[in-house]
Amino acid sequence: MNAPRRHIGLIAGGGKLPVQVARAVRESDDDLTIINVQGDASPSALPSGTLLPLSKFGKMLKHFKSRGVSHVCMAGTVSRPDFADFKPDLAAMRYLPGTVRAARDGDDALLRHVMSIFEGKGFRIISAQELCATLLLAEGPVGAVNITAAYKADALRAMEVAAAIGAMDIGQGAVVADGVVLAVEAQEGTDAMLLRVAELPEAVRGTTMRRAGVLAKRPKPGQDKRADLPTLGPRTVDLAAKAGLAGIIAEAGEAFLLDAEATRDLADRMGLFVVGLPKSGG
Repeated sequence: MNAPRRHIGLIAGGGKLPVQVARAVRESDDDLTIINVQGDASPSALPSGTLLPLSKFGKMLKHFKSRGVSHVCMAGTVSRPDFADFKPDLAAMRYLPGTVRAARDGDDALLRHVMSIFEGKGFRIISAQELCATLLLAEGPVGAVNITAAYKADALRAMEVAAAIGAMDIGQGAVVADGVVLAVEAQEGTDAMLLRVAELPEAVRGTTMRRAGVLAKRPKPGQDKRADLPTLGPRTVDLAAKAGLAGIIAEAGEAFLLDAEATRDLADRMGLFVVGLPKSGG
């Protein structure tokens, strides 16, 4: 017996993940309605959709309801709103106090709050990984280079640090070289963090000639994984290489690997490992 047809409402932020989600939905038997988040999404890369700022949250709800959307998926990066300059529509005003309070508790708290609003309106939240399971990082090396014993201590330390900052809802990534924490991810995101590492003195980080250090990415402990799963791709590899790192790790099934072929080719060319670690179950 065939599963009932779903109507997916995609809230598309920045990056390539929303494009992959839209493609997967369009290739399935499900219907698709897209809302591009103004200032973050790349509408030209997506099928036709409605462009709305986050402040028009009421219009988002109304638009999905009018189209018969049953499931809502949030994918891609979305900039944290500046509530000092936030101009919500009338419907969004009702949710603004709770949204501001949630935002003060961190990004995961904010996402949970937003998802609860959609659920309260009768939508089911569906994760990007449920729609694009083939994009999840598999266990083992992505390319020809695997992590060696020389880097396992840094990898473990980086995962521990990422878990620690994640427990405080700060970020999802950390860089460790020779046992020293070089950087942790906060609001600036992974790319900006890696750019900071590249500006550190060569005495404490690796170089293109003498690689050292590991980037670890992982979901925050207790995070609602229906949104904001970590992503890796060619840009991550490029910036890690320029920062002198030896490689990148994440738990298998706990991060998206975008543009897998390009990521693998670049990692091999740069001599970096990109590895999916066995899931810890924690």
